[in-house]
Amino acid sequence: MNSGRSLSRRQFVASAVSAAAGALTLGPASKTAQDPVIDAYATGGKSVAREAVRWRLNPFPLEQVKLLRGPFQEATEINRHWLLSLPPDRLLHTFRLTAGLPSSAEPLGGWERPDCELRGHFAGGHYLSACALMYASTGDEELKERGNTMVTEFARCQEKHGNGYLSAFPVEFFDRLREGRRVWAPFYTYHKIMAGLLDMYAYCGNQQALDMAEKMASWVWHWHESISDEHMQRILQTEFGGMAEVFCNLYAVTGKRQYLDQAGIFEKRMFLDPLAEHRDELKGLHANTHIPQVIGAARRFELTGEQRYRDIAEWFWQEVTGERAYCTGGTSNEEHWRTDPGKLASELGKYTEECCCAYNMLKLTRHVFGWTADPRTMDYYERTLYNHRLGTQDAQGMKSYFLPLGSGFWKYYNSPWDSFWCCTGTGAEEFSKFADTIYFHDEAGVYVNLFIASEVHWPEKALRLRQETKFPEEDSMRFTLRVEKPVAMALHLRIPYWATRGGTVRLNGELLPVFSSPSSYLTLQRTWKDGDRVELALPMSLHVDAMPDDPTLQAVMYGPLVLAGKLGSGGLSDALQHPGYDTAPPGEAVPVPAMANSSKDPAGWVEPVQGQTLAFQSVGQQESITLAPLYTISGERYAVYWKTSAKAIS
Repeated sequence: MNSGRSLSRRQFVASAVSAAAGALTLGPASKTAQDPVIDAYATGGKSVAREAVRWRLNPFPLEQVKLLRGPFQEATEINRHWLLSLPPDRLLHTFRLTAGLPSSAEPLGGWERPDCELRGHFAGGHYLSACALMYASTGDEELKERGNTMVTEFARCQEKHGNGYLSAFPVEFFDRLREGRRVWAPFYTYHKIMAGLLDMYAYCGNQQALDMAEKMASWVWHWHESISDEHMQRILQTEFGGMAEVFCNLYAVTGKRQYLDQAGIFEKRMFLDPLAEHRDELKGLHANTHIPQVIGAARRFELTGEQRYRDIAEWFWQEVTGERAYCTGGTSNEEHWRTDPGKLASELGKYTEECCCAYNMLKLTRHVFGWTADPRTMDYYERTLYNHRLGTQDAQGMKSYFLPLGSGFWKYYNSPWDSFWCCTGTGAEEFSKFADTIYFHDEAGVYVNLFIASEVHWPEKALRLRQETKFPEEDSMRFTLRVEKPVAMALHLRIPYWATRGGTVRLNGELLPVFSSPSSYLTLQRTWKDGDRVELALPMSLHVDAMPDDPTLQAVMYGPLVLAGKLGSGGLSDALQHPGYDTAPPGEAVPVPAMANSSKDPAGWVEPVQGQTLAFQSVGQQESITLAPLYTISGERYAVYWKTSAKAIS
């Protein structure tokens, strides 16, 4: 880590063993996990023999982790109420019309309106996934039944088509795709629907949904029969989402080899081949068209053991997080990678950081972490989760399309009925599954990856681990174990990259004599008794994240948090904050002052506000500016990157 930037290729290693050196062990070292990988997406948290590769660490199923009071639980509840506010008949409207079934519902607008070529991606795909994930996370029976009801109605539409096809637009869209005529992205929407059905099966046990996904897969097989490999490669120039991943997951669920073969149909060679050879040819590519393809490669590695696909996934992850990510962990500008690696200073504006990209990079990060157990992957995950994902929903549950990083801009969100962007959908899913990465485990212990108030239940060990914290408002966490009988286990606590001032750990009130280094796990190995408690303190401090190609362009961070200067709400109407169909509102940035700074140390120009939590202010400047964590800012303009004087890098 250099001043808190994302990992570079030189800093990343495939194993976390060296990174964990110096961890405190109270007893024998834990063994590497030997169970087959648990892929919650495809199996609902159950091991399946079809996984050819064993993850070193496995996530706890969503239903075994409960969020406690804090910003993540609050954001989840806002999203839950928003999901419940969407009427099923309006979501089903264009599916019914396309199938020739009657519907008198009022159509949705935006990307779900009846003449939009992407219609159905949210109503038939993301919404099902969000309902399923929210049920697994919270146990909300109403959302489970909502999802089940919609599956039943979608089944009526599919039966009416008579050939396995299911979509909110007619099959002619795929004819246009095959013939090379202009069409938006039919397979993108088709993937979302298949993934939503699989989520309903995985998390809600809906067998009908799995049957429907298989019928959709059969339709794709017949559609593709007469298409040559060369022709298919031309077709893959049009965005097709996670089709490879969803077919891999369908194979994982059913064991039917043809689905793995179908995943191979959606391998875009001109994109994957350079990655396999460790060449960055990403410039000019649409970012979120391609990140899901790498997730598909990761799943193929896990199901086949073919090393080529792991190489693709890991090298891509290293390249994007190390060379193409901003201080927030996000990537892309105007939805694309527009420059050479490490050239980001010119890429700050109203369209910086598409939210779908962050959603999918977090998905990919979970795979890389499961393979490697490298704590530095969780450093990236934490950075992106707090700075890009958590702050992209407003108090009414509306979601962002982009996270602007151009100074003087503002956050904007979908409108209630006239947007339904791609990022509305991935946001609905993200805010339904915040608990999925807090804790992982191997056969011998628990890994605490994120400092989020929560409780995990491990029935096989007959224990519960409760994490009580107000992080990031406070820099301490308390872990309490409840066990039916004493249990020998390792508790691994992540010591993040930003913990450069050390920290302390107490066991049942007693200060332990050693600590661990940044980007490692502190391992406590002992026989735990009921009521044992561990207290961890990780002092946060200010540090700078500078642009790699312009060190005078700097963002300020406090621990994992990106700080943003608050520039007021002047001129920001509701129309500018909820622009409707448009992906971004009109309006320009306001001027932002440069920062005079005579040192690389941000303490020279930023300091905490005494007596306030997570409040900071500029010092030694002509104009005083208040700074706060980016995720907390909404309804006003802000600045993340500051142009500092040249003497700042002398």
